[in-house]
Parts: sequence; structure tokens; C-alpha cells
Amino acid sequence: MSERNKAIVRRLVEEVLNGGRMEVIDELYAPALALEAKAWIAPFRVSFPDVHMEVVELIAEGENVVGRFTCSGTHLEEWLGYAPTGRRFEAIDEVSIYRFRDGRIVETWGLEDNLSRLEQLGLC
Repeated sequence: MSERNKAIVRRLVEEVLNGGRMEVIDELYAPALALEAKAWIAPFRVSFPDVHMEVVELIAEGENVVGRFTCSGTHLEEWLGYAPTGRRFEAIDEVSIYRFRDGRIVETWGLEDNLSRLEQLGLC
């Protein structure tokens, strides 16, 4: 089960976040969480269309997967009310915890270094 759940997180990164295949969310997330996932992923991909997430490490235990990632992208559309800067952020650290049930993500919790992202984009 742990390897299967880690594979789902890898699909999320590769197919959805990096690949922009929003329809895959319905396969990876429980229906109750799929709309919420689309509501934050889609606008982020619009703001940073070349976003690239890299999986640094995945740790699985029971129904949980903890992922450590780095994120890079170019600010080409409005984000959090900020006009596009055309600047790029690189290697922003992110950590997420995913809880699974029946092979789908049912809960997520994440922490991102948005201060470094804002600094690199010249927004603070």
C-alpha cells in the first residue's frame, strides 16, 4: 500500500502539477477533495505556466505519505493579487502530507516557503 500511495503522489507531481493534466485529479483525489485540489492547482498553473515540481523525497507509513519537494516557475499571470513580474523563482522548498483511503487522497496538509518565493519574484 505504501508504494502504491507514493506512486499516486508521483503522478500528482508529474501529470498534474508539471504536466497540467487537471482531469487526472479526479483519479487521484477522493471526490470530496477533488474540487478543492482543482481550486488551488489550476490558478497556480495559470500564474506560473512553466511550473516544475521535483520530488526530493517521499516517505510512506500506513495511510500517509510525506513528500519533500522543490518548486520553480516563472510569474507570467496574476498571483495572490500581484501583477505578473516575468521573474522566475527557483528551488522553493515545500512539504506535504497526504492521507489516503481506498487508493485516493482524502486529506492534505502542506507547508511552502512563500517568503522565499515572494523575495525571488521581487514582491517583498
